[in-house]
Amino acid sequence: MKLPVVAVVGRPNVGKSTFFNRVLGERIAIVEDRPGVTRDRNYARTEWNAREFYLVDTGGMVENSDEPMDRLIRDQVLTAIAEADVLVLMVDGRAGPHPLDYAVAEHLRRAAKPNVLLVNKMDNLGAHTATGHHDFWDLGLGEPYPVSSLSGKGSGDVLDLIVEHLPDIEGEEEEALRVAVIGRPNVGKSSYVNRLLGEERLVVSDVAGTTRDAIDTPMRYQGQKLVFVDTAGLRRQAKIDEGVEFYSSLRTERAIERADVCLLLLDATEPIAVQDLKIAEKAWDSGKGLIIICNKWDLVEKETMTAPRYEKEIRERAPYLQWVPILFTSTLTGQRVHRALELIVEVQEQRHRRISTHEVNEVMRALTMRTKPPASHGRPVKFLYGTQVAVAPPTFILWANDPEGVPESYERYLMKGFREAWGFQGSPLVIRLRRRDEERE
Repeated sequence: MKLPVVAVVGRPNVGKSTFFNRVLGERIAIVEDRPGVTRDRNYARTEWNAREFYLVDTGGMVENSDEPMDRLIRDQVLTAIAEADVLVLMVDGRAGPHPLDYAVAEHLRRAAKPNVLLVNKMDNLGAHTATGHHDFWDLGLGEPYPVSSLSGKGSGDVLDLIVEHLPDIEGEEEEALRVAVIGRPNVGKSSYVNRLLGEERLVVSDVAGTTRDAIDTPMRYQGQKLVFVDTAGLRRQAKIDEGVEFYSSLRTERAIERADVCLLLLDATEPIAVQDLKIAEKAWDSGKGLIIICNKWDLVEKETMTAPRYEKEIRERAPYLQWVPILFTSTLTGQRVHRALELIVEVQEQRHRRISTHEVNEVMRALTMRTKPPASHGRPVKFLYGTQVAVAPPTFILWANDPEGVPESYERYLMKGFREAWGFQGSPLVIRLRRRDEERE
């Protein structure tokens, strides 16, 4: 089932992102008191009066601007208008009607879709002097509805109105596989997502830091719904100074937490950096599937064994990278870009793979017989029983007579043995040791 889409549009700095956050009940969109903070279409699923829909926050639309970023944002807003089932035009009640409001309203009239005109920043709503919203009848979009996104006044009434305009859609929303596209700034994350989707869904610019929010973008692959989250690049903490940069990094971390699989994009024209490893470790330690995408491969001067050497350099930087798929791609030429879709599905299957208890104990016994665990305090350590207790990530509990006496090196040996037996390519693996008495409990 496709949920209906409600797009919030308007000129810069009228409070679209504040309204977006108010409806969702959390700070998903970055809000700052200056124009141009929101640049992409920011999707989020929400519910009101038992009706579910996608709410879309858009960048501030500026007509007839020569600024490249303004033109890119304008294209994004026009795409959002074309995709939406219901359009919400937000204007600034304190400032009064603005020429840009009339320009945006003209686009809504051409779209010929249900629309709601919201007059924001009416903080004195309810007072007899709160009549400024009536000035916006001139826009020709029907009745203006006053609201204060900051305080929440009037929000419930306008949401009732928006829901009334939603089209009737039957069926149940299917579960989606969430994919976070992560990496340092300006490695081509937005371009990569656009190439996968086959359309310019995200703003792309050579200026580092163009993406600031974590942007949810759905697509279908082999009958399965995938939701790509293009995230702001994570910089070293010492370089995060601005408020916008700080909140962008928080949203990237939250995007990782909400994801099933993470695509870590590297710039193949540069050696792998410490920050790349920290981002990879953040995803891996969070229990997410991980795929490394070496982007801009078309710009690399190639000799015999160039790719294997680069891959070897990556894998030697951290032990867990031995189990992470690595793909060499070019967003510009499209080389192997769509191979990532196959890997995403494969890694997700590995995250949800279950091993029978019988097989777990067979492999565990073979490993402990081949290399016995070292004695602890003069007593032999014995592994008694093992079973898989969870997936995503695959988690195993092994019972022993003295789990505290098992050194980390032996845990790593067991981990490697499990992987050699079952793979779990691209997925973290968790082994927990328990004492025999805990099994009885």
